[in-house]
Amino acid sequence: MSITSSLLARRSACMAAVALLAGAWSAPALASNAGAYPNQPIKLIVPFPPGGPTDTAARILGQHMGETLGKPMVVENRAGASGLVGTETAAKSPADGYTLVMLASPTVLGDKLYGQKRYDLLKDFAHIGVAYDLPIVMVVNPKVLDVQDISQLIAASKKQVLNYNSAGSGSFGHLSTELLKSQGKFEMLHISYKGSAPAMTDLLGGQVPMMFSDMIAALPHIKSGKLRPIAVGSPQRVVFTPDVKTVAEQGFPGFDAVAWGGLMAPRGTPQPVMDQLTAALKKALDDKSVQEKLQQVGTTAAFAPGAAMHKRIASDLGKWGKVIADNHITNN
Repeated sequence: MSITSSLLARRSACMAAVALLAGAWSAPALASNAGAYPNQPIKLIVPFPPGGPTDTAARILGQHMGETLGKPMVVENRAGASGLVGTETAAKSPADGYTLVMLASPTVLGDKLYGQKRYDLLKDFAHIGVAYDLPIVMVVNPKVLDVQDISQLIAASKKQVLNYNSAGSGSFGHLSTELLKSQGKFEMLHISYKGSAPAMTDLLGGQVPMMFSDMIAALPHIKSGKLRPIAVGSPQRVVFTPDVKTVAEQGFPGFDAVAWGGLMAPRGTPQPVMDQLTAALKKALDDKSVQEKLQQVGTTAAFAPGAAMHKRIASDLGKWGKVIADNHITNN
């Protein structure tokens, strides 16, 4: 063998040894990185303004989940178009577990109300789990409309033209009232407001007699006696107003109108990461202090895993999508 051939052979052997050593080091390193989630803060997009029920619930849950996961969960508000803007941002984010989004009932039906198909909630996201329920309550201003229950409300609607208001066209209160009208075969005229605050102000002022409101907005005025609750939309009575009957108890079996929220990640997020996030969410919602904090803002802890969340989204799309179509409701 020539000197040159010998040198080349020795050089190849050295390079092979280096490659083996590199492989020996890199394989555990890669495995370590894959199992190290999370190794940086996690962004939680809330597609609504600060201070609302979705934002408040996200901050309560994010703090506890961040402590469980060992890295902070940072809330980022990206409001617009009933949650479509922030949710679209999340859909287009890397599927690495470091961008999550809070889903709330208004966003489920956003594309049907705005006529814009920006994403598919069932196909473009991985579902971490349902986080909370937001009960809604039918309230009247007793100085303007002195009724005690739904039967009296229906009777009053047949004697005079009644108005009701909501936080906006296509809002959950609007859709729930339209569903009740359809089932009860009675009429009321909808007046749309830009947000629950001005709608509640006019209800309290007597300009409008009735509203199907989220519990957060209505509860302080129920406690003060300014508003009278006549029904809750949940299948069961709620802890906030335990003496108030459900709509179902008042002659509408199967009536179920509950706003809710849950966590999602972009489609393709690794399953081990999804498992960690679901476990952290469940742990947060099992915590008594978290449950109490959620109740203080009118929501209730209601954990359900990702598969159940997927089914709930599909159910809402069908049920409330029909209400939107039947009543020609838009938010354009």
